[in-house]
Amino acid sequence: MIKTDTLIIGAGPVGLFCVHQLGIIGLKCEVVDNLDKIGGQCIELYPDKPIYDIPAVPECTGKDLTDKLIKQIKPFKTNFHLNERVEEIKKIEKKWIVKTNKGTEFEVSSIIIAGGVGAFEPRKFPIKELQKYEEKQIFYSIKDKKIFEEKTVTIFGGGDSALDWAIELSNKSRVILVHRRDEFRGMQASIDKVNNLNKEGKIEILTKYQLASVKGNEKIDKIVIKHDDNSFKEIKTDHILGFFGLIMQLGPIAEWGLNLDKKNIPVNTENFETNKEGIFAIGDICTYPGKLKLILSGFHEGALAARGCFKYARPDEKLRFEFTTTSKVAQERLGIKK
Repeated sequence: MIKTDTLIIGAGPVGLFCVHQLGIIGLKCEVVDNLDKIGGQCIELYPDKPIYDIPAVPECTGKDLTDKLIKQIKPFKTNFHLNERVEEIKKIEKKWIVKTNKGTEFEVSSIIIAGGVGAFEPRKFPIKELQKYEEKQIFYSIKDKKIFEEKTVTIFGGGDSALDWAIELSNKSRVILVHRRDEFRGMQASIDKVNNLNKEGKIEILTKYQLASVKGNEKIDKIVIKHDDNSFKEIKTDHILGFFGLIMQLGPIAEWGLNLDKKNIPVNTENFETNKEGIFAIGDICTYPGKLKLILSGFHEGALAARGCFKYARPDEKLRFEFTTTSKVAQERLGIKK
């Protein structure tokens, strides 16, 4: 049995920053994640994708952000339990007993669910015969953008991921962007950029088309796309990228007695606590009026949730708010010498 103050479920950026926020107020934590690596969606789905909305960081990749967050929490020597999924939780007196699918048990005073969208997998093309080309020519995430250099890449999708990768890959690849509608649903700045690159001849845009079939044996040579008017068009391509969003699976979380709003967990906005005392939810998995699914919003949620955990771990102490620039205690915990 591992005894600690808080258990964080999810090792994505929001969970990692929450480790930091717990650490500077003197709380210890352990982290469980069902992936085999630290970083959540940032590492699993878009380690090379540029991120532009982290405060004071004009541009970084998912991997860059993860690496910096890991460095930031290094002073706290946090234990990560990867490739493990929390299966059971139960309350005994004032403690939560948590058990994973590998039999690891924790005794904690609070739990923070930072599991992103829960267990996730990308939505795929509905054509079954495409499976044999996956991770060879067909991809639903990009872990190494170098394999697409000097190649023809056909991207399907109309959201931010499709637009961002179309822009990024157009620097060194021939990019064809295919969407089933006329209008894209990503950020307006990205839509404008894609349209400008189309005018410059760096991206070819084909709308009201969907993938119908592929041609080739061991290797895809061409794809056939179908227009809304039932006409067909052949495209010679080296790689296919599909960005259709994620399928969310809450898994065991759905059995824990938490209030649910579809596949999200409602929380208060004072400290992001759920309907269960001592259980908090932050990041994409939580919902409340005005919720924005941004990493920076998750950082804010994690900071308040960490402080919400304090009363359960130290019920006889009062938490005094201090800035890290002036708090000697926080600086000592971070290993800062002045």
